[in-house]
Amino acid sequence: MAAFDPALWRSLLFVPGTRPDRFAKAAAAGADLVCIDLEDAVAPDGKDEARAATLEWLAGPEERPAPLGLRVNGADTEPYEADLAALKSAEGVDFVMMPKPMALIEIDQLRDAYGQDRIIVVMETARSLGLAEAIADHPAVCGAIYGAIDLAGEIGCDLSWEAHLYGRSRCAAAFGAARKVLFDVPYLDVKDPEGLKAATKKAQSLGIHARSAIHPAQLGPIHEALAPTAEELARAKRIVEAFEAAKGGVALLDGKMIELPVIKAARRKIAAAERA
Repeated sequence: MAAFDPALWRSLLFVPGTRPDRFAKAAAAGADLVCIDLEDAVAPDGKDEARAATLEWLAGPEERPAPLGLRVNGADTEPYEADLAALKSAEGVDFVMMPKPMALIEIDQLRDAYGQDRIIVVMETARSLGLAEAIADHPAVCGAIYGAIDLAGEIGCDLSWEAHLYGRSRCAAAFGAARKVLFDVPYLDVKDPEGLKAATKKAQSLGIHARSAIHPAQLGPIHEALAPTAEELARAKRIVEAFEAAKGGVALLDGKMIELPVIKAARRKIAAAERA
């Protein structure tokens, strides 16, 4: 089983539960996490078949370079009970992804079925946003995805940056305060790497330091966008060196005082460079 370290997460790659032929390739594509999708990527009449094929593959001998999890169906759907039953006997599931959490008791129920505090929630409803802080603080939740697409469908907004500025900011603050990873929504145009990088950097400016993906080709642009530039890294190192040299006294760099938030940001950039 691959190492499960949220501090290292930058990318999460989805693979459809209907394509077990792609599971091994997805696991080796270079994502920090891989999620087999039993929800949106599977038609209603194919849920049982996809679940059975996924469980069979998980029980096999294939190597998994990245932690691998399952996105189950929503708690208010018919396949959900079968998904919970499957989790109790599933092998090699490093995390479970829960779509559309509407109440904390739903997270409790999923944790009881899975047996571990490794749940990634998808913040894709207005109700989820209203519970953002409570969901982020839940001990079973280890991370989240901002689900702009489903949220837009629910409340009738578009997918523009402005329409989702509040949602992204609310989730970034809640999960940042809980010291948990928030992934941004997948970028839908898999043939636009420059647009993906620009959108990822924009989300990073709000405090979203990871992104989900729907194609392996998106992983490189995501990682590149999230990594600090050479200039940013050099300055971050100078900041940390000046702070450490002050030995608890007032730290100065280029004649300006270095405050603690600046130190934290600099250390975050150094850690991001080391991950890259």
